[in-house]
Amino acid sequence: MNKCMPIFTRQTECQDCYKCVRSCPVKAIKIEQGVASVMDEACIYCGTCVEVCPSNAKQVRNDRQRVIDLLNTGKRVIVSLAPSWVSEFPGLSRTAMAKAFKKLGFSGVSETALGAQEVAAHVAALLSEKPDKCFISSACPVVVEYICKYHPEYSQNLTALSSPLLAHCSFLRKIYGEDTEIVFVGPCIAKKLESDRSNGLLHTALTFTDIHEWFEECGVDIDQPGNSGGFIPEYAAEGGLYPIDGGMIACIKNQCTVTDNHFVSLSGMDSIISVMNTLDQIPANRGMFLETLACSGGCINGPCTRDKMATVVKRLRVLDTISQTGNRFPRKPAISIDRQFHPCNPDQPVYAEHQIRSVLQRTGKNSEADELNCGGCGYNSCRELAKAILNGRAETDMCVTYMRQLAQKKANMLVKTMPSAVVIVDNSMRIIECNRNFARIAGKEAEQVFEVKEGMEGAVLDKVLPISHLFRRVFETGTEIVDFDVRVGAKILRCSLFVIEPQLIAGCILNDVTKPSMKKEEIIKGARQVIKRNLTTVQKIARLLGENAAETEMTLTQIIDAFKAGNTGNQK
Repeated sequence: MNKCMPIFTRQTECQDCYKCVRSCPVKAIKIEQGVASVMDEACIYCGTCVEVCPSNAKQVRNDRQRVIDLLNTGKRVIVSLAPSWVSEFPGLSRTAMAKAFKKLGFSGVSETALGAQEVAAHVAALLSEKPDKCFISSACPVVVEYICKYHPEYSQNLTALSSPLLAHCSFLRKIYGEDTEIVFVGPCIAKKLESDRSNGLLHTALTFTDIHEWFEECGVDIDQPGNSGGFIPEYAAEGGLYPIDGGMIACIKNQCTVTDNHFVSLSGMDSIISVMNTLDQIPANRGMFLETLACSGGCINGPCTRDKMATVVKRLRVLDTISQTGNRFPRKPAISIDRQFHPCNPDQPVYAEHQIRSVLQRTGKNSEADELNCGGCGYNSCRELAKAILNGRAETDMCVTYMRQLAQKKANMLVKTMPSAVVIVDNSMRIIECNRNFARIAGKEAEQVFEVKEGMEGAVLDKVLPISHLFRRVFETGTEIVDFDVRVGAKILRCSLFVIEPQLIAGCILNDVTKPSMKKEEIIKGARQVIKRNLTTVQKIARLLGENAAETEMTLTQIIDAFKAGNTGNQK
């Protein structure tokens, strides 16, 4: 595993389904020898591939041991708890939540929402200073990564502010000292990337999944009520709205209606990508603020959430938990949280039409009509796949229709060229495919039908050759039949039936053993068996004779030696 990557692939578990490619909003998946791996330089760490992977081959880096090692140092370690915890741990009080984390060894628990309140205060100030500029929120690390990598031209539109998490880290260090270590806990995978780049401001980011497992392994009863010692240094208020769609805007304004076109809330990467692709159509002097959250519905639906309740239910849990305060918001900025973004300028390769056409032809698409754009490979069109192949991100084997056609051609050629008769039948006893040798065994009438319609697809088996009872036995029992002789008229057919699709499709290989060539083969086969048995017997006899001869030779030698010794003694 590459420790610099929050998401990695267990190669032995990858099943060639291409579901991650199909679901990835930026196609940051590379296929090599059938294995789908995440491309660090292209990934935005939204976690979609982790959520959709049917074999759990896509995994999230687990940093729990790093946190355990930190706790063992004796330093003050505070949890920065994402505001979406109220939907992940429904019904749990703040005091019970803090008590559970303290059992793991943490010094205290603070709400990331406190940092969100600070960010909202700074955003409100920016909007007042530059009312004619289009701003894009920088709260979601996935969106920031997407804009810097795929729309660097809009990186200047990002609010040049820390995320709520990093703002919270600065807030806690100001209160508790620079030697305080902070560990984030929340639903987001991209926070791990944010941690890696924070220069020590944030020690580690854990997911809700990590914490659930940790609680269970240590036997921490999170439902046990806590009597004192809630979140520090205070409870968050309106910042708790951040994990829901529109929550950030609500923190900036007391009211926001659909007629207030200065504020737009976007959630889900599909919506965000669509807007970014058309943002140039908005007038340059049109002041706007785009609240962007990569997860549809907000952070309450993050990739590492266990509670899969409906978005409305989760949203209500957040709204019902918000502390009501007398403070008017937005607040006044309290600390400096300025931040600079560094957009990437990746060279997007441009391919000539003849290059794309060459790849398309390699996947059996010789004309535009052959481009089915089925999406089975994970890409939206055949041309997108061709570009990915040219870019080294994909392989021709990913084209499902091409591979199916190739397999079908190979199978058909194998059936046609086999010296034996072959027939493939479905469970309605109709022929799917057969070769010419089968038609010859079936008789002249079948041969005539075969000439008209090669393969005899759709023909009723019993009308061609009465062996359907054998197929029925195979369909019913699922057991293959090997070398079973059936008399059909004057012929004796040796049949071997095999299952292709259980209870749906089966095949049969037939040979006419009454033909002279077959009789000759049978005689040769029998003669070879007799010769083999005779050779075995001869070898056994030779071995026994050899052993007896050796024993006799040894005995005679001993007698001769004894006589020689006796004669020598007499002469003396």
